[in-house]
Amino acid sequence: MAERDPRNRTGRSPLLRGLAAAVLAAGMLVASAGPGYGAGLGAGAATAAPGAQFTPLTAAVMTEPTPFVATDGKTHLSYELLTTSSLPSNLPLRLDRVDVQDARTHRVVGSLSGQALAEAANPVGDPLPGADGYTPAPPAPTPTVIQGSQKWIIWLDLTLDRGQRVPKVLEHHLSGAVLAPSGPSAFEETVQATRTGGTPPLNLGSPVRPGTWYASESCCGNTHHRRGLGPINGRFYVPQRFAIDWYRVGRQGQTWEGDPTRLTSYLSYRQPVVASAGGRVVEVQDGIPDNTPPVTPPIPPIENTVGNHVTVQVAPGRYLLYAHLKPGSLKVREGDRVESGQVLGLIGNSGNSTTPHLHFQVMTTAEFFPTDSPPFTFRQFRVLGQVVPRLWDDNLGLQPTGVLPITPSPYEGRHRARYPLDREVLEF
Repeated sequence: MAERDPRNRTGRSPLLRGLAAAVLAAGMLVASAGPGYGAGLGAGAATAAPGAQFTPLTAAVMTEPTPFVATDGKTHLSYELLTTSSLPSNLPLRLDRVDVQDARTHRVVGSLSGQALAEAANPVGDPLPGADGYTPAPPAPTPTVIQGSQKWIIWLDLTLDRGQRVPKVLEHHLSGAVLAPSGPSAFEETVQATRTGGTPPLNLGSPVRPGTWYASESCCGNTHHRRGLGPINGRFYVPQRFAIDWYRVGRQGQTWEGDPTRLTSYLSYRQPVVASAGGRVVEVQDGIPDNTPPVTPPIPPIENTVGNHVTVQVAPGRYLLYAHLKPGSLKVREGDRVESGQVLGLIGNSGNSTTPHLHFQVMTTAEFFPTDSPPFTFRQFRVLGQVVPRLWDDNLGLQPTGVLPITPSPYEGRHRARYPLDREVLEF
């Protein structure tokens, strides 16, 4: 990595001197407003802390990055960096590189630049490219230019090879240039030291009966679960970060047979949903009708998003959500104690669902909105293959046939205590 310009560590470039002067001038104006305003900004103010600098970008991490091992045998850290430009709205900046480092050794454990950075970053209000699931997303424009005062999210998915130590604290090194009218002015900043999670992910049993299942929309690519940013009660959340949609697969690789407009044509429909771990039922919702496939239903009210569902608390601050169940099929009530493997209900098509499937995830609260979505693993399963083309649950019923284009996977075989990656076909 190139040696950093010491000017940029102290905010002494011409542009950042101007930014510093503007901030200090604003502070002096506040101080002159009267007693109690701008304390410490006038004469006799304390000097800056060592290494302090004015930074064009601020940054915040939205969750505690928790390591988990996936079917590729690597340890993953998947989380988000929420960045905001501190510059005026008419002053854009170019973000060239994001390096995630071990805060103790400053060893780089993951980097984004060029096209990879462009595809992993977007303004918070923009729709996810390719989110309709039918057409590939166009290449994201490069370089990555952030307009002044704009807020962007950077989707980080770090992978560590087997045996590579997980840093206890991560830091984020951002570099680029402020695009001033007089010409670009380079900047570098190291921001947002973040402790990684020390609690291992829950290791769970299967949420469905033995058989062949398609794991759709799981981590860690461009899916509406992984990159589903939700503004809830005045804060941003990623409530489905590690959620998986489960579809039953037949002997010929089919997910439906016959008429795709009939619920009973889908192999997932009315399949039993079982408890992945023992615990106490804390929430049950029933009575929401199934949607008619394969037309995407209108977005339901927020309280009906996950349709008929069961939520089970299995540990302090850890809840399992089983969603989109068939109305009238739920077998438990709030307050019930359930055991691993116990039937909770049947797969349906209720809530924000187009074709029958089970939405399963771990949550940090009993409610889906708002919640955080931590990783988890399954005790054992066998990978049979993978589906390479981007198939979303919304368009399974719109395919010419219901047969998935399953191809060999480099991770075929038995796995223990692993998280299934997106579009894997596996056997519980």
